[in-house]
Amino acid sequence: MTQSQSKAWTLNPGKMTLCELRAAWNDYAPVTLAAEAYPVIEASAAAVRAIVAKGDAAYGINTGFGLLAKTRIPDEKLEQLQRNLILSHSVGTGELLSDAVVRLVMLMKIGSLARGYSGVRPLIIDTLLALYNAGIVPAIPAKGSVGASGDLAPLSHMTLAIMGVGEVRFKGERVQAMDALKAAGIAPVVLAAKEGLALINGTQVSNALALHGLFMAERLLEAGMVTGSLSLDAAKGSDSPFDARVHEVRGQPGQIAAAAIYRELVSNSAIRASHLVGDERVQDPYCLRCQPQVMGACMDIIGNVSRTLLIEANAVTDNPLLFQEGDSAVVVSGGNFHAEPVAFAADTLALAIAEIGSIAERRIALLIDATLSGLPPFLVRDPGVNSGFMIAHVTAAALASENKSLAHPGSVDTIPTSANQEDHVSMATYAARRLDDMAHNTAVILGIELLAAAQGIDFHRPLKTSPQLEHVHAQLRAQVPFFDADRFFAPDIEAAKQMVLKGELSATCKNLFTPLHP
Repeated sequence: MTQSQSKAWTLNPGKMTLCELRAAWNDYAPVTLAAEAYPVIEASAAAVRAIVAKGDAAYGINTGFGLLAKTRIPDEKLEQLQRNLILSHSVGTGELLSDAVVRLVMLMKIGSLARGYSGVRPLIIDTLLALYNAGIVPAIPAKGSVGASGDLAPLSHMTLAIMGVGEVRFKGERVQAMDALKAAGIAPVVLAAKEGLALINGTQVSNALALHGLFMAERLLEAGMVTGSLSLDAAKGSDSPFDARVHEVRGQPGQIAAAAIYRELVSNSAIRASHLVGDERVQDPYCLRCQPQVMGACMDIIGNVSRTLLIEANAVTDNPLLFQEGDSAVVVSGGNFHAEPVAFAADTLALAIAEIGSIAERRIALLIDATLSGLPPFLVRDPGVNSGFMIAHVTAAALASENKSLAHPGSVDTIPTSANQEDHVSMATYAARRLDDMAHNTAVILGIELLAAAQGIDFHRPLKTSPQLEHVHAQLRAQVPFFDADRFFAPDIEAAKQMVLKGELSATCKNLFTPLHP
């Protein structure tokens, strides 16, 4: 993790905002925990100590786990019980989660534990904070969770780091956790009763992966509206379908908002003015005309998902939970670790990501078809000698098709685990993890559309598109020249893809997209 000089902020348990989470995903900044959280944390930890001293059996505190819950563990073995829990559950596989995702995992776990229902000592939370602020990133394999009974395996790998076990990323290198802790002056922890279980029960990994998908989807939505507007002008389409009256009589809020953005993006276009009179076409194809309807629906989905994931980011999702009743606490077993809300959110987000790419692919197909666009075949001079955008469109088609398969809902699958004790699971971790692949696919499609639409705009010179879109066009041309003849095309596509992923297209028109970032 490269530590920037971003402004430090205070984490208020149960009150984190999407802006804070988005900023943490985007870059590193040191964090402190609100001082008022500590008394409730200590009270919860004291309740666990009282339960142990009393000697009554309480699940996860002095018993085994899952089907072993009836096994009473002697007090002298409670620390060993928690350590064994973490070691035995650290069974993840696959590539490591990115620094951005792990930052979200750690912040949400800190926030959840700090609400004071989990029975962990302040030491545990402070150690997680110390790792975060030192830039020590636990090495968490991406695969191995079914999204129920918590993200047990990946959160166990996170917990290994504060114990000084396993590997972490530190100062750009993958090193032993104990070495990183020593270098940062952080003492490894010995887990007390309940603490291991509290750390690994929870939906933080599923939710972090879903938030990662959400924040990428926001950029895709914005970029898709920009590239779609460029394509409209490149194809000499009409902006009449963006008329506010059309959308108001339907009443869908996302559609109304999207139409307003499209009107602003294409306003004052000289290309549009050039064919206001005498254009024989009555209606444009749906990929141009229905952009507010499609992208507005995607906007609504993204908004709904953001609300669900923000609630989950602030939630207490481990088990069992401790609730104060007068001078004592009662232990209640429940199932907040079941990540069904996250799974549903991820599945609907997958639909939006797929559709943003799908309609963009149709616009690329339109632009390269001279009979529809009025532009040179495959957007290149001397077609035949040059293939132009012919196979770039094939790449877009391949990725749009792949996204259709990836969009199949993960939440409809379940597989019993833990000898049928955990007999219905959410598959939220997979549902959220596949969003990254889908987002990268759609980013490539939008990158290809950006190149194709800019090429079409160039063929209309000296006429100009709208001022905002001219700025986008200039940004692209600063990196990728006009496609005057066939050349090695992959680097151009990668450059355009990165403009999409980095939010450079929406940054050009930032004032239009501010309402999309609550």
